[in-house]
Amino acid sequence: MLVTLVPLKHVATKKSDECYCEVRRMNVLLEYPLIVLVLCLAVLYLSERIGVFLGAIRANINEGERNELNVILSATLTLLSLIIGFTFSMAINRYDQRKNYEVAEANAISTEYIRAGLLPDEDAALVRKLLVSYLDQRVLFYETRDDRELLQIDATTDRLEAGLWSAVQIPAEDQPTPVTSLAVSGMNDVLNSRTNTQGAWLNRIPSEAWVLMAVVAIFSNLLIGYGMRRTEVARALLFVLPMVVSISFFLIADIDTPRGGIIHVHPENLESLSQSFHAND
Repeated sequence: MLVTLVPLKHVATKKSDECYCEVRRMNVLLEYPLIVLVLCLAVLYLSERIGVFLGAIRANINEGERNELNVILSATLTLLSLIIGFTFSMAINRYDQRKNYEVAEANAISTEYIRAGLLPDEDAALVRKLLVSYLDQRVLFYETRDDRELLQIDATTDRLEAGLWSAVQIPAEDQPTPVTSLAVSGMNDVLNSRTNTQGAWLNRIPSEAWVLMAVVAIFSNLLIGYGMRRTEVARALLFVLPMVVSISFFLIADIDTPRGGIIHVHPENLESLSQSFHAND
């Protein structure tokens, strides 16, 4: 006996899309990595200059105090490097997850396109036609950078999902056999793959991690400026650490944001599958 499931995936996905747009509004700064680069560079360099100013007020620092300062500075810089390394690893893992789910979506759609042949001819043709349109919308989901366009794409995708489920549910109820159940199972995988993708795109580096990195970076630059020797060479090197840390922050923000910046998950597998489908039409 074949049991069909009621498709609630499109409802959950619509809520996920709205949540994604809300997350983007809350993390608007992190959606623009170049702004993160410039802002971090300005704040960290200012922190060093404040440290230099405080060190000048303190006047000369004896060797004993300088040794103690160097110990604290080394520990702070080590902590900063570890936090940046762990956060970079978090960003890479999330990027890889988004890529893996793009592959999973392409596989699910391709499998269901083939399994549609198990349905009666008229139903199979309808399912395949809807799958082609659905695939085109999924490609647009990966490529769009505009929130309003994203909501329109998701609304269209929701309607296509409802049509796809109905297209396999009706023949499965009319002929409840193990063969038609494969088409139903494949369609469920298609709907699940979209939900998984939405969850992966919502999975961002926590704001607390960004705050911790920023605080440690600011204190590190303050300590460097405070302990800096009053020489021309030392002053010329003041720009080095803020620049290095800012570039690290920029790279992490760029990898972590799915739509902003310059590093994106390109839907290569979905595009290749779409070209294949359209070539067969």
